[in-house]
Amino acid sequence: MGSINVDELAWTSVENEDGETQFKRKQLGEAAGSDEIGCSLYELPAGSRSWPYHYHTGNEEALFVLEGTGTLRLDGETHRLTDGEFVALPADERGAHRVVNDTEGPLRYVMVSTMNEPDVTVYPDSEKLGVFVGSPPGSSDPRHVHGYYRLADDVEYWTDEPNAE
Repeated sequence: MGSINVDELAWTSVENEDGETQFKRKQLGEAAGSDEIGCSLYELPAGSRSWPYHYHTGNEEALFVLEGTGTLRLDGETHRLTDGEFVALPADERGAHRVVNDTEGPLRYVMVSTMNEPDVTVYPDSEKLGVFVGSPPGSSDPRHVHGYYRLADDVEYWTDEPNAE
């Protein structure tokens, strides 16, 4: 385990094609050598959004607002975020969340999470799920299984078996 100073880390940027999801991130937990706790500093510019609305089934998360204001979509409802606010995000549908910066200034917050694997992340708006085996979400370690799947593609256990005898 080690110690890091946030000012010594470079920002990584994430932006999707339409620019709606846009943020900068510093992975503090990984940089300090943490094994079981993830921690990232996020900065959302004015008018942007974080990761798509989702929840984890294997990892609890928490959010702490450092600077700025915004909106949190949490479990289907919206809540105002302000400086100093702490939000617990359980590892089930009650923890479904997305952060939105609907203000003129930047929004900075810290996300902390357990780093359990395997994990399944559910995206209710797009009706998809993500599977992460070998490395939890937020880690840059290699994964044995990783993919995104439509919830509607659910099949029965005993059907669709290739080479069944």
